[in-house]
Amino acid sequence: MNRVCFVGAGPGDPMLLTLRGAALLKRCRAVFTFPPLDQTFAGLIGDRPVFDPFDFGFDDLLARLDMLLTEGDVVFLQPGDLTFFSPFQALIEALGDRAEVVPGVGVANAASALLKRTLNLSGSCTRTILVSTRALAESPGAPSLEDVARPGVTLLIYMNHYPLAELVARLRSGYGCNQPVALVHRVSLPGQRLLIGTLDDIAGKAQHGPFWGPQGRADLTLIITGEALGARADRGWWDKRREGGHRHRPV
Repeated sequence: MNRVCFVGAGPGDPMLLTLRGAALLKRCRAVFTFPPLDQTFAGLIGDRPVFDPFDFGFDDLLARLDMLLTEGDVVFLQPGDLTFFSPFQALIEALGDRAEVVPGVGVANAASALLKRTLNLSGSCTRTILVSTRALAESPGAPSLEDVARPGVTLLIYMNHYPLAELVARLRSGYGCNQPVALVHRVSLPGQRLLIGTLDDIAGKAQHGPFWGPQGRADLTLIITGEALGARADRGWWDKRREGGHRHRPV
């Protein structure tokens, strides 16, 4: 049975694609994806037809997939992977057994690697929360950004829709103090930029950068803030773990 394979494309660098994802791209009949993934993965896509999923209504998209599946597998290149903020869940449910999901490197993973920082540093951060300000604002009864921005929390903010000055004010209100913050723009894509600062100075630093789009939205910019960005790891933890026998052992 031919399948529709939802492949986690990671943040957009083909070198971060899993071997399974690359193999599916090389043998599929057609590809559905969004810019700029159609360009960054062009070498793997080859001459296969590429479609933007949102050029179709939901029922029309299912009908097109039915037709394409008679000829072979179809790949949806999902930015990041399906774990968070994926638009494809309803489509996967409608396809049932004809759908396969292939995990990818999430944008949060790529940003953490670029920063060379773990985002839940023991002793500094007890919680790491992934959030979309837009989703919070559009969901009745959802907590506010101020509610989740608390000491001991690392926030990873996707799809921010607030102007930077307002975002900083909301974060400061929640945290109650200054915090380190990183703006990670187009991570692993051409034009990648990283800006590190604090809630006190990030607005000035970002004033002339590409981090906010013309409509005031943080297009393709992941925002990370919290103590874990600036805290130093306790070296004593290493010996405590070693002496306590907490080592990885073969299963």
